[in-house]
Amino acid sequence: MGREIEELARFVAATQWEDVPKPVQEHAKLTLLDTLGVVLAGSARPEVAALRQRLADGAGTGATVYAPGWPGAEPRTAALLNGIAGRSIELCEGLRFVSGQAAMQVLPAVLAVGEHARSTGREMMSAFVLGYDVVARISGGFRPRPLAHQNGQVSLLGAAAAGARLNGLDAAGVSLAMRVAAVLMLTPSYTNAVAGATALNIAGGMSGFAGVLAPDLARAGFAAQPDAIEETLNNLVGDGFAPDRLLEELGQVWHITRNYFRLYACCNPIHPALDCLAAALTELRPRAQEIERIDIATYRFASVMRNPEPPNYFASKYSLPHAAAVMVVRGSAGFAALDDTALQDPVIAALRRRVQISEDPAMSVLAPRLRPARVTLSLSDGRQCIKSRESHRGDFQEPFSEGEIRRKFRELAAVVLTAEGVGRVERAIDHCDEWRDLTELIRLLRQHGRA
Repeated sequence: MGREIEELARFVAATQWEDVPKPVQEHAKLTLLDTLGVVLAGSARPEVAALRQRLADGAGTGATVYAPGWPGAEPRTAALLNGIAGRSIELCEGLRFVSGQAAMQVLPAVLAVGEHARSTGREMMSAFVLGYDVVARISGGFRPRPLAHQNGQVSLLGAAAAGARLNGLDAAGVSLAMRVAAVLMLTPSYTNAVAGATALNIAGGMSGFAGVLAPDLARAGFAAQPDAIEETLNNLVGDGFAPDRLLEELGQVWHITRNYFRLYACCNPIHPALDCLAAALTELRPRAQEIERIDIATYRFASVMRNPEPPNYFASKYSLPHAAAVMVVRGSAGFAALDDTALQDPVIAALRRRVQISEDPAMSVLAPRLRPARVTLSLSDGRQCIKSRESHRGDFQEPFSEGEIRRKFRELAAVVLTAEGVGRVERAIDHCDEWRDLTELIRLLRQHGRA
């Protein structure tokens, strides 16, 4: 088995919360807050609610589903449902330097295993930060196949590591759980996104499911081949894995602090173009009917998200013409603006057809280190405004303020919580490392859920 994977497993098993620097701890709490808010709002999506009714009804107990009524379910089901909910509104955070949405695929397993095991807040936060680091470090050496979405891939291994940590497994046990989890990795396609295929979100939920299941399989005595992770990433779900930098600055660089957050409720690669458009709209202040056209040049990966007629809510999150038109008409591309009604709005529909997207090869060579975009806003009266950016707001060059992230949480959590409940949950998460177990959080949710 690979030396690097084994050393990473030892790090996961041995590292304590007090070993994590204070600024990293505080950023991890903010990431938890953001991720929980996304799960809460996503739980209200109709397909998520329908699945919850089918799976959680009579599904046992042991963990909480973060959704109206706060049903109990056995931990695997709870992690699956919470992960799917969090993926459904396209607002989860992600890794900045490699592809991955680590928090949304690690946290559901941490919450489910931690609640069932009655883990302390410190134990759960340690597992969350360490599982996140596993995702980032392995992703850094992984070359996915061209169409493969990150849901259910390397993040699934990080969820298994976090779950193993909370189960009290030693380094060998963490390694075994991760290698067992390698056979559970998935190959969802990015084409699901533009097609509006919400099946893509199942793969995200399966990371949480595997984070609960894999440690149980390891504890039950299942064996895994020594090079399971290397073989899977090199030859099966991926096109290569180079572990030589896996341990670089281990315990010094904490990858959860290298993440990005989202305020636009759509796929991250199109955010730089929306930032440019927002700046142009601020300068010219046009009405929708005054816009002759919007020309957007950007890097290749973002330029393919150009369908002006997205078939449903989920597909609309991957349509730059739609997100741009919503921003013009509604003044925002956030959660409340990019909703189901936006697809039926005739003014938005008409404007989508006047948004033109093209790839700029000079921008493509800069990605993913930079994620450039240029927007030309042309009005029917002849006025024009051109704005460009090297990358989107919210990344490491221009991070969002803590206040912006907290306001996002309050908006999302208010979908299922009362105003008082939103505030009390937010304050509780600020000291989550002091929790004796998850009882404090669950009690607040149950007390303050919307009827």
